Amino acid sequence: MPVPTPLHERTFPLCTSLNYRDWAGYYAVSAYETHHEHEYNAIRNGAALIDISPLFKYMLRGPDATRLVDRIITRSAAKMKIGQVYYTPWCDERGHVIDDGTVTRLDEQWYRWTAAEPNLRWISENARGLDVEIEDASERIAAVALQGPTSAALLFDVADADIASLKYFRMTSGTIAGARVDISRTGYTGDLGFEIWSAAADATTVWDALMEKGRAHGVKPAGMLALDVARIEAGLLLIDVDFFSSRRAQIASQLYSPFEMSLDRLVDLSKERFVGRAALAAEAARGPKRRIVGLDFVWSEVEAIYEHVGLPPMTTATASRVAVPVYDGRSQVGRATSTTWSPVLKRMIALATIDAAHASPGTRVEVEHTVDAVRHRVGAVVTQPPFYNPPQKTAALVRP
Repeated sequence: MPVPTPLHERTFPLCTSLNYRDWAGYYAVSAYETHHEHEYNAIRNGAALIDISPLFKYMLRGPDATRLVDRIITRSAAKMKIGQVYYTPWCDERGHVIDDGTVTRLDEQWYRWTAAEPNLRWISENARGLDVEIEDASERIAAVALQGPTSAALLFDVADADIASLKYFRMTSGTIAGARVDISRTGYTGDLGFEIWSAAADATTVWDALMEKGRAHGVKPAGMLALDVARIEAGLLLIDVDFFSSRRAQIASQLYSPFEMSLDRLVDLSKERFVGRAALAAEAARGPKRRIVGLDFVWSEVEAIYEHVGLPPMTTATASRVAVPVYDGRSQVGRATSTTWSPVLKRMIALATIDAAHASPGTRVEVEHTVDAVRHRVGAVVTQPPFYNPPQKTAALVRP
């Protein structure tokens, strides 16, 4: 049975829908209201506050902390600067992805590692022989994501920290309402946004300050349904939906490499050693057999199907996580794994795993689309995510 997050006493009164889900053993709000439209609009037009405390969080300290991080992740920890945040996958010895997440270099010998799945055992096993302390700080540390175009203006008002100098995928420290916080310019929405890390005991203090000062900036609490639509627009992958951990894969097609996930830029083969390097070097030489890509549906073909059966065109407001086949003629060449109607783009889009021969941008494929319990096919064009990439996401921050 799920347990409350450190922010449950604040989020529960706001969740009038009582629409919850289990996230890593915690209660997570799916949608605060009956419909998640207002929450999505806050992400794209204002400021949204999302409880992300269920993330697994590990603290690594010691003379060999950098060696340990470098041994596991596919990127070069030796190149990380203090205050820098990496998004990175990590693999098993066969080059198959175990999980993905963020690693933040807090100091010369101090890192914070976040993950969607429990990874303490894997990190500890790879730490043998190294002088490093590993702490599972998942319960000790709370976190909220503050996302949206007005999120920076809100932080300028509420945080005693150097927000103006905060670059994309960097972090700074300061206080909010007297509570000590780390603020990273990161998020899962593809928009301007931040993630705020605090002691669990201070979580409600931080939340209250953000909600109070946020009134002038259109802040709203947001749940997982709105976040799901936003992360697809941003081309961000979800474990157990768009890819699978090698620890739980049951068949070969559920095993993914970083190259198959189109994360080539995050694999540094110039590193002499890291887990899975030999397998990844071999795959880089021959090329991956498939890729995760974006699909842009041909909406006129969707409309034609509905018109043929005498119905108006319809889309679901929530993102679909049901995998559907992707075809080239009579051959299945992949599967669409996350599909949504994008309110900001006014298009139907998807993330999909496609055979490499059909994964080039501009390639036309067909996607299975069911109308009135009858399976049809509609055209789609392969694209390179993200679908939505606003300039404010990475722009320099200016105090209003």
